[in-house]
Amino acid sequence: MATPILHPNWTRPAHNMVDGYSIEITAKDVASLEAAASAMPVDTPVAITFLPGEAMDARVAAAKRVRELGFEPMPHFSARRIGSAEEFENYLATVVAEAGVRRCFVIAGDPSEPEGPFADSSALIGSGAFERAGIRAIGIGGHPEGHPHMTPDQGWQVLQAKCAEIATRGMAPLIVTQFAFDAAAVLRWVAEARARGIDVPIRIGVPGPAGIKTLVRFAARCGVGASASVLAKYGISIGQLLGTAGPDKLVAALAAGMGPEHGPLRLHFYPFGGVEKTVAWIADYDRAH
Repeated sequence: MATPILHPNWTRPAHNMVDGYSIEITAKDVASLEAAASAMPVDTPVAITFLPGEAMDARVAAAKRVRELGFEPMPHFSARRIGSAEEFENYLATVVAEAGVRRCFVIAGDPSEPEGPFADSSALIGSGAFERAGIRAIGIGGHPEGHPHMTPDQGWQVLQAKCAEIATRGMAPLIVTQFAFDAAAVLRWVAEARARGIDVPIRIGVPGPAGIKTLVRFAARCGVGASASVLAKYGISIGQLLGTAGPDKLVAALAAGMGPEHGPLRLHFYPFGGVEKTVAWIADYDRAH
């Protein structure tokens, strides 16, 4: 399928692994983003999560501030947490009008049963609301270690169908993967995606520097593989859970393993240890490479 350009950074090879990165925040992280902003490139994509119990106004205010700081807001839409079509379209219209949103990220969400009419991210995409609002790009999730509720073949079929549906509706598909600790598993998954004809841009999820206990806790919550052998590759010992760990080994392994068969890739950072720490790590990496 043809891939519309999402950002100027996708038109040229990255000069290093963090070139053209994106980062994720919550509405509560705005002050931290402001503190880190001077170290971030203009137009950096900033995803804004859709947390349970969080007011829509807080997410809108976060998207507005992201735009004011010179970055590209990408609000999340959690299908099963949306109570009605009116709530969905109101939030979408508001972030477009007040924050100039041009790209969105859609997920099913954690609840086992939907709180409204949308059972999954495909239902949001199929509503037609995004293209009517002028959205140019839609991000969807990728699961290098498998989806908890699908077989591998089902997961690939759903991913291909979503990419095709987004493109058919005149928008650019983008895949953002769940974070992982195992570079080899991620690169195998990306290579298989390309072999299956999925040629859209992919952002690889990377955890920012954080406390080791925090990283292990988020891995357990998100279903990320965190065996002793995988964590050892990342630089974490199960017997030594004190201290912090950064993604140095993971990013080095990704850089060493990437080839033409992986197509266009960029990194997406999950700042479990805080936005400022993650941006500082990225800036240090950029200077060193």
